[in-house]
Amino acid sequence: MRIATTIFLTDETIRPDRLGRELEQRGFAGLYLPEHTHIPASRDTPAPMGEPLPREYGRTLDPFIALGQAAAVTERLALGTGITLVTQHDPIDLAKQIATLDFLSGGRFTLGVGYGWNVEEAADHGVEWSTRRELTRDRVALMRALWAAEPTAYKGTFGSVRASHAHPKPVHGAPRILLGGGAGPKLFGQIAGYADGWLPIGGRGLAETLPVLRQAWADAGRTGEPVVVPYAVRPSPGKLAHYRELGLQEVVLQLPPAGEAEVLRTLDDFAQYL
Repeated sequence: MRIATTIFLTDETIRPDRLGRELEQRGFAGLYLPEHTHIPASRDTPAPMGEPLPREYGRTLDPFIALGQAAAVTERLALGTGITLVTQHDPIDLAKQIATLDFLSGGRFTLGVGYGWNVEEAADHGVEWSTRRELTRDRVALMRALWAAEPTAYKGTFGSVRASHAHPKPVHGAPRILLGGGAGPKLFGQIAGYADGWLPIGGRGLAETLPVLRQAWADAGRTGEPVVVPYAVRPSPGKLAHYRELGLQEVVLQLPPAGEAEVLRTLDDFAQYL
């Protein structure tokens, strides 16, 4: 089972190039980064992780620029977002960013997609909260059209693009796309409809939910099985053994949003799971 990591990189933490080198040298499989463009100071939306909202949420680095820096100093380290708030981006610009990062890294990128929790943040981007799931699906479809091998037009409910020359292309076609969110028929239907798998936060209850996801996948006519990557996991030997027993191939461990010394000490501790 591949052991990857995630961290809130900020202007106060270890730098992405330093972290990327350390992860690759120690044998970790990947680095996933979260995204928040900003956190409105006045907010009615309660933070799902509890209040007060941790300091790092309002200080996150842009994940694509940070992952680009990590890519430049590594050769094998997988790179991903956990997650990208697709509705807060122009999809044509986002498709270019993703394709460029994937191309320059040699096909190492995974697009983790989320619907978000911060109503005020999304509203500042012009997002209508009630339609954010449909908007996300529409924008992913538009990006897939731009990543296609031949010029491909797309016309959706929320946006469109003409058949276009759009290079570079992701190395292996569209990158792997994983949806984040809580277990349930709505999310599982969306995963089966347009994604490659699921990023379950914390990874609890997978023995019960995996069969439900797999059934939704089969009902949608998808072949094989969905990828499932437990995300932001606080590891223990028993927990990781359980994931292996479930047949999972990758897990993402949570690093502290801290300076270099503390992050490297945590990597030393996590090395027992490699």
